[in-house]
Amino acid sequence: MSRDGAELQKTTEVLVEPDRREFFKLAAGALSAAALLPSLATTAAGGAVKKNASGIKLCAQSTAKPTDEDLLFLKQMGAEYVSVGSTPDLRTAEGFKQIKKRYADAGITVWNIGNTDVHNMPEVTLNLPGRDKKIEEYKQYLRNLGQAGIYYTTYAHMGNGIWNSGRAEIRGASGREFDMASPNKVGIWAGQKFYEPLSHGREFSKEEIWENFTYFIKQVAPVAEENSVRIGIHPDDPPVPVLAGVPRCIFSNFEGYKRAMEIANSPNVGICLCCGCWNEGGRQLMQKDPAEMIRYFGAEKIWKLHFRNVSAPLPHFVETFMDNGYYDMYQIMKAAREVNFDGIIILDHTPTVVGGHFTEQAYGFAYMKALKNRAEAEARA
Repeated sequence: MSRDGAELQKTTEVLVEPDRREFFKLAAGALSAAALLPSLATTAAGGAVKKNASGIKLCAQSTAKPTDEDLLFLKQMGAEYVSVGSTPDLRTAEGFKQIKKRYADAGITVWNIGNTDVHNMPEVTLNLPGRDKKIEEYKQYLRNLGQAGIYYTTYAHMGNGIWNSGRAEIRGASGREFDMASPNKVGIWAGQKFYEPLSHGREFSKEEIWENFTYFIKQVAPVAEENSVRIGIHPDDPPVPVLAGVPRCIFSNFEGYKRAMEIANSPNVGICLCCGCWNEGGRQLMQKDPAEMIRYFGAEKIWKLHFRNVSAPLPHFVETFMDNGYYDMYQIMKAAREVNFDGIIILDHTPTVVGGHFTEQAYGFAYMKALKNRAEAEARA
């Protein structure tokens, strides 16, 4: 797999679970979102959602089979939570338990275990041959997570991958670039590549994409509830209205998410708000900025934040350092604190720097920790 493909796989990892304890306090200031939220009585009666310890949790990306050096690095960095991607040999309940124990022995909590085989599934998004088989595979994945005591997973509903047009230099580092005008645009996911003009041989309608999502979510939401697993749905990356004949009409703007939550109508279906994707689209396309999304949906529906900045909104952006993009990332942390967000905030698509993955994580983690400390200090004051 290319380096781009390997980097893009990072988007599957991470988790979060909201706590109900602040509901009535939040409701007073968030009535606009009330219609989207399942009742607490239903949630409590069904036992579908696990409570989460209070407070924002900073999470690191890691591997299914960490070395002793990996674990020592996480300890030195102060990372108490990790999100990992599973290897094919560990994609069972027992395999997930094995991953969880390895980290637990080092004092670290595994919050999410991703599986790229059931993430960004063209068969599901586009109703291609094998759709029902992939849905059954996803259901079993949810059951495996529940049996292993992992109560969150991220799901993305893109039919032709994450797109880029190459790499660009930022302060001597290398970052993913996307330019709508580039003839080199390509979608990548799990070793597959997708190209214009039609990635799957024809144009798909918005109605088809909505029908396919409804078909999927109505089948998997009950399984998620039965196993107390939250599904946080990731935005389209990039949120271009149509790419290679495939509309990105659901998870590419505020109204799309609002309607999707209504269709799902489940306490176990919510949002993984990738702030990088949201910044790629910009307020004009997305209808709200990341901080506004957090304040609208609150901790009741937003269960994970991907912390990423970009140089500018579409049609051309470069993934850059958090202090070097156009959006003020502190506004995200501040909004998370205001709504008593108690989920995971994780680094996402960091630029490649000298020293590799350890250096990238250390820089980003320290930056997030500084912003979190500032938000908490202001709240106390």
